[in-house]
Amino acid sequence: MGFYMSKKVMVAMSGGVDSSAAAFLIKDKGFYVCGATMKLYKNPDVGIHEDNRPCCSLTDIEDARNVAYKLGFDHYVFNFEHEFKIDVIDRFALTYLDGKTPNPCIDCNRYIKFGKLLKRARQLNMDYIATGHYARIDMHEKTGRYHLRKAKDPLKDQTYFLYSLTQDQLKHTLFPLGDLTKSEVRAIAESQGLLNAHKRDSQDICFVPDGDYAGFLRQVNKIPSPPGDFIDSSGKVLGRHRGLIYYTIGQRRGINLSFDSPMYVIKKDKNSGAVTLGSEEELFSDKMLVENVNWIPFDSPVGSIRATVKTRYSQKEAPATIRVDSDGNCLVVFDDKQRAITPGQAAVFYSDDMVVGGGTIISCLS
Repeated sequence: MGFYMSKKVMVAMSGGVDSSAAAFLIKDKGFYVCGATMKLYKNPDVGIHEDNRPCCSLTDIEDARNVAYKLGFDHYVFNFEHEFKIDVIDRFALTYLDGKTPNPCIDCNRYIKFGKLLKRARQLNMDYIATGHYARIDMHEKTGRYHLRKAKDPLKDQTYFLYSLTQDQLKHTLFPLGDLTKSEVRAIAESQGLLNAHKRDSQDICFVPDGDYAGFLRQVNKIPSPPGDFIDSSGKVLGRHRGLIYYTIGQRRGINLSFDSPMYVIKKDKNSGAVTLGSEEELFSDKMLVENVNWIPFDSPVGSIRATVKTRYSQKEAPATIRVDSDGNCLVVFDDKQRAITPGQAAVFYSDDMVVGGGTIISCLS
């Protein structure tokens, strides 16, 4: 117990059941605990009414504070609005403007939760931060490197969003929910009388709770998205579209054109403003380029490696061969063609339950 008492942990508390249960588990192990909630934006600034109850709302801050009070530790609120706008919201908007489809939750983890919050924790002489993510961390005895592993609950595993964690961040991070299922987490929260034991999970991007990304970009970020041409793979003009931000790879609904067979968005071109439509078969590719790759068990692989790869959070992993080019980018060649590989999304590499690394998809190749 003395070892644990010497360690100080700042728990990131969103106001939800996961982070609240994580805080209880950390405190129950004997760590010195404080809670921290990040104020990431003012609701009116992102077009949100308080009644929408997204995560990170004022109500959630109050829920986190109440849990901290009940569990008997201090609670802080840190204003990261400026950092969140630059590192998450603006990146989100610029990626759409570039004709790609971003995943802002990954940027939030990279720059805010495990960047700014960990820095703030160190300023307060904390040894670790802890979060309610469903993931696990261990250390390889021979290499001394920290590994990121999948959670026990495959339906809740969040390692896809955490691939960018560095060795230093992994060393100073705790994931107390990694060996638990969601039902077990809710049971823990209920047993401790926490007010959010049955609070529903947030499903959408926190600053776009209604899922209308195009509306957010147009109304809040004032992103220009002029109409352009729908074309087929040969360049033939099929009709007009509303703007690039309204479409993503694999989309079928919202095209508002009539064809003899189903047509899908297979490409977006920021330079010409054209959206290419094609058949279901044209959505499939067996190669892609990935940039800004973060490797976890090693600095960089030598030669080619085999791994299973996810190109979307909800997608099953697929076996592939990965080769690092001279510029540090990766060519990923799948054993079988994959559907709707989307530039801007994350590609995450796995070996069994271990995250090997991951990066951002630049393009898919035929």
